[in-house]
Amino acid sequence: MLDFDEFDHEAHMRRAFELAETAVDRGDRPFGSVLVRDDEVVMEASNRVLTESDVRRHPELHLAYRAKREFEPDERAEVAMYTSTEPCPMCAGGLRYAGLGRVVYSVSNDEVSDFSGHEEPVRSGDILDGITEVVGPICQEEGLAIHADFDW
Repeated sequence: MLDFDEFDHEAHMRRAFELAETAVDRGDRPFGSVLVRDDEVVMEASNRVLTESDVRRHPELHLAYRAKREFEPDERAEVAMYTSTEPCPMCAGGLRYAGLGRVVYSVSNDEVSDFSGHEEPVRSGDILDGITEVVGPICQEEGLAIHADFDW
């Protein structure tokens, strides 16, 4: 039986952090995500909203789209997303249709709003309730440092 708790949370979250930093280096906001199956990264993405002038290029939404296209429903249920920041409502809506087994985040939307000044009206856990388990924070101090260093 699949046990997401056996996954290497810190290693996967650190990869999401690296992708968030790559996004910043490219000129985007500090968000990165990976999809993990059998404790191995199978897909990854970083924010590209600004550099591609495309509001849909949040890493969580992009990976939800790819997972829906590339995996069968039973496969998606065995996938966990590790993301540097809790998914916004738009991304959580996409994740609802993807049907992943778990979403693990580092920094909550409430904490990001302290940096960005933008508050989300609803938490991802509320949107994903009954579909995908949402867990966090994981590696919170490291995730907060990335946002603290970013010029919001």
